[in-house]
Amino acid sequence: MKKKVFYTELAYIIGLCSLALSAALMEKADFGVSMVVAPAYLIHLKVSQYLPFFSFGMAEYTLQAFLLIIMVMVLRKFKLSYLFSFVTAVLYGFILDFSIYSVSLIPFDGIVARIALYILGLLGCAVGVSLLFHTYISPEVYELFVKEVSSKLNVNINKFKTIYDISSCIIAIIMSFVFFGWFNFEGVKIGTIVCALLNGFTIGMFSRLFEKLFQFEDRFSLRKHFE
Repeated sequence: MKKKVFYTELAYIIGLCSLALSAALMEKADFGVSMVVAPAYLIHLKVSQYLPFFSFGMAEYTLQAFLLIIMVMVLRKFKLSYLFSFVTAVLYGFILDFSIYSVSLIPFDGIVARIALYILGLLGCAVGVSLLFHTYISPEVYELFVKEVSSKLNVNINKFKTIYDISSCIIAIIMSFVFFGWFNFEGVKIGTIVCALLNGFTIGMFSRLFEKLFQFEDRFSLRKHFE
């Protein structure tokens, strides 16, 4: 069967939107967000108590700006593509806030509806990451940090990704305790653990499916600007 062409630029747009919508669905389900975005979500919950305008999306690109600075300090170098990763983070933040607003308008209620939202969010997150793996455009700072620092330290990227995810989860748990007390888990719940266990598998599953169905090609000659 001849594969259909899937432009990498389109994969970037759809992947980013899928990630944002998935985060909004998981936030609505209230079983816990993914371990990657949990620290930003907790910052949003805490800061918004004093600054109501401080959205989840704003917390995302604020935290990613801080992470980008740390990465540059560790690597001791800077590339223009690093800056575009922050642009991606800002775009994601705006799409995330719009997605949260849109999802809030849907009258979902009850445990069955929450489980359905969580599953859709879990799968959508894997679809988004899989698509972003197939584009040359700079990803969010989270993914860039893993890629660049693992290369700098000469550590297998998959092992480093696992360490990064576990570290994010631990940091989020500590933040939840500090911000909201020992018996008030916010952001990090059973769904966060499930996501950590299944994320790698589902991302690989969708990646293999996409590669079986599609031939990823560049529509524009811009790849060199992101290298």
